[in-house]
Amino acid sequence: MPSSVTPRPAAIAAVVASAVAAGLLAASPAATAASADPAAAAVRIHDIQGTTRISPLVGTAVADVPGVVTGVRTYGSSRGFWFQDPDGDGDAATSEGVFVFTGSGSTPTVRPGDSVLVSGTVTEFVPGGTSSGNQSLTQLSRPAVTVLSTGNPLPEAVTVAAWTVPAAYAPAGDPAAGGSVNGLRLDPRRFALDYYESLEGSNVRIGTSRVVGASAFSELWVTVKPHENPTPRGGARYGSYDSQNGGRLKVQSLIPLAEQPFPAANVGDVLTGTTEGPLDFNQYGGYTLTARTPLTVADRGAERESARPQGRHELSVATYNVENLDPSDPQEKFDALGRAVVGNLASPDILALEEIQDNNGAKNDGTVAADQTVERFITAIRAAGGPAYEWRGIDPENNKDGGEPGGNIRQVFLFNPERVSFTDRAGGDATTPTGVVRERGRAALTLSPGRVAPADAAWESSRKPLAGEFTFRGKKVFVVANHFGSKGGDEALTSHRQPPNRSSEIKRVEQARAVNTFVKEILAVDRKADVLVVGDINDFEFSATTKTLTDGGALYPAVKSLPRGDRYSYVFQGNSQVLDQILTSPGIRDFSYDSVHINAEFADQNSDHDPQLLRFRP
Repeated sequence: MPSSVTPRPAAIAAVVASAVAAGLLAASPAATAASADPAAAAVRIHDIQGTTRISPLVGTAVADVPGVVTGVRTYGSSRGFWFQDPDGDGDAATSEGVFVFTGSGSTPTVRPGDSVLVSGTVTEFVPGGTSSGNQSLTQLSRPAVTVLSTGNPLPEAVTVAAWTVPAAYAPAGDPAAGGSVNGLRLDPRRFALDYYESLEGSNVRIGTSRVVGASAFSELWVTVKPHENPTPRGGARYGSYDSQNGGRLKVQSLIPLAEQPFPAANVGDVLTGTTEGPLDFNQYGGYTLTARTPLTVADRGAERESARPQGRHELSVATYNVENLDPSDPQEKFDALGRAVVGNLASPDILALEEIQDNNGAKNDGTVAADQTVERFITAIRAAGGPAYEWRGIDPENNKDGGEPGGNIRQVFLFNPERVSFTDRAGGDATTPTGVVRERGRAALTLSPGRVAPADAAWESSRKPLAGEFTFRGKKVFVVANHFGSKGGDEALTSHRQPPNRSSEIKRVEQARAVNTFVKEILAVDRKADVLVVGDINDFEFSATTKTLTDGGALYPAVKSLPRGDRYSYVFQGNSQVLDQILTSPGIRDFSYDSVHINAEFADQNSDHDPQLLRFRP
């Protein structure tokens, strides 16, 4: 029988100090005390897991911890196995299962049903690193394993279902610990995150469950709460910062893909039967059922939506993020996007595109022109039976607008010259701002196309807004195409800080203020001017970003005209949410709005965003 390996006290202190610095042990004095005394006799798994998110034995060497193997991960960089104590302590706050990390290149030799004794060091691993804000995963590292017997029955799986997951999502973090919940005793009967944490590493099961996040990267998302903020198409709508949808759960498979390919699944499909395996925590999505059992998905026939054609007197304006489009993309992507413009968007009169890359994509050689990208897209639209669009855009400075290095993404206007005309006013370039002047008593742009406040610090390393002046049936219409800063750097909903930090919002609020100011300049000249602010706003309809855009009544988020269940353009970790928007000035009173669901809910998608479409009579 292997003996425990006692780490040097200095090493233990370093582990604990690192965790304290990261905010992981800010309110867990028991952990510090345990680490100072590495002797641990008769330790069981529930002693390792403890009643908070951080093990009270972190940094401690433990010996001969008993349990039964419930799952084995033989691939990837986090290989290892889960084992569980069949005899619990009766405390709902302590998990009876834990992960044993065997190394990135060391394939474990145990199998489910093996009765084992495990010795090793208790560690807390933060997926994504401490700066990510993620919760940590309690695990045993540098293990020595003794197999006592094989073929044992597995510990009974805990059923995760609508009636077991609490309605409240998470407790408020401890202000004294920087908003962290790590030091708080788990309350699994009151909070969903505490409930999942109390099962970390344990054998769990779910029954037949609706898919709320399409399969990608060999994973999918389901909900065990089918009545929690459902969308008409089968998703789970994220409608406020307090509607996190605690019934969402990520599902992966422990069966290698060579043995069983991961099933394709769209939102609204159903993961059938019983899915069972250990509950893991990882960087991308948090709590994850790592299925030991095969996955079977029932197709519920999700169909892509198609918008109605605009009427003769209606101007139709759409916005579409085409996901880093450049000439190196396969022709199939151009063709599919072209068919979507014609068949699903009914060939809008004006189409603002986001994420158009330069002529050689992410090749970082100083190329900034995107005429080849745009012309190839226009050709694909014509091949699909659409109009001969013309286009306008402004090349950015090299590597100054964010996105992939060398890609030089930007917004571009397409317009159907048979229906609408573009007012060209020369002089627009990457650094010169367009302005607003009075012309025959009406507002006009000094540069068209032109960029909005490109020197404003809000747009540093970010896409600058593109403004254009159009005419439809003798009426002037201003369109501002946007691609606000991403949510990169924000903490996940499963963060150890509650509520999570949304640091990226600061920049988007600044960007929204700049656009709002520009719209107000137009309205100051002509309060009845028709202004549309469109694009990938990268923020929700209830966010501070949107509130800043609409400040002073300058704009209205048209997505709010839809029924609540249809307000989404993107699906992230099983939450259907708004990122793409069209906002209208007060002069646009009567309009028809569509969030055209053709991508975000599907495993097979041509972009990860759904286009937005608005029709109105100027």
